Amino acid sequence: DVQLVESGGGSVQPGGSLRLSCEVSGYMVSELYMAWFRQAPGKEREGVAAIDKSGATTYAGSLQGRFTISKDNAENTLYLQMNNLSPEDTAMYYCAADRFNLQLSRYYTNWGRGTQVTVS
Repeated sequence: DVQLVESGGGSVQPGGSLRLSCEVSGYMVSELYMAWFRQAPGKEREGVAAIDKSGATTYAGSLQGRFTISKDNAENTLYLQMNNLSPEDTAMYYCAADRFNLQLSRYYTNWGRGTQVTVS
């Protein structure tokens, strides 16, 4: 089974930056399609960014340029660098993984528990 554990969330002022991490166990990151999602209170979960096995990336249109998804195969870890954060970025951020290329679809099989990001 794939296990995902997010970390790196916290409280930050508008304009600040955070880097989220997602540690993967039970499977190699190099063999997975992975993504970051977020869910704000009262809103549906939305895709933020995805990365395929080769490292090609996909972003939600409104976030490209401020957010960067990456992975470290040696550390078996997925990252999300978030810059110039605004209160609208406040949400629980989730890591997701699958053996199929789902990009920003919500049908990923494996999910972490999430890490809270608060911008105020």
